[in-house]
Amino acid sequence: MKKTIYGAVFSMLMLVSAVFQQAQAAELIMLEQDACPWCKRWHAQIGPIYPKTSEGKLAPLRQVNIHKPLPSDLAGLRVEPFTPSFVLMEDGIELGRIRGYPGEELFWWLLSDLIKKLPENANTDSES
Repeated sequence: MKKTIYGAVFSMLMLVSAVFQQAQAAELIMLEQDACPWCKRWHAQIGPIYPKTSEGKLAPLRQVNIHKPLPSDLAGLRVEPFTPSFVLMEDGIELGRIRGYPGEELFWWLLSDLIKKLPENANTDSES
């Protein structure tokens, strides 16, 4: 009886985990470093609102310091010394990147072009 209950709980946890991973398949990786003035500017101007935007919901932000070891799931990510850099990833594959922070307006424009590369958004060009 216990094995059946544990098996059912394990199966449910695996299903929930798979659904969550699928829902979070896209990420915007922010490559940054300490004492980066442009990173600080991005955090001040965009950081507070990013998670509330449609872009932030499609590709949640994940911050990575370029001077620390990369997480194992980002081991193949090309790290450059120029920060900030924003890398749109889906299922471990880089779809594109923005090098530097060009200011609010240009950042959103460049990001919207990147977001269109996500498979679920590939056909949104005609809606914009």
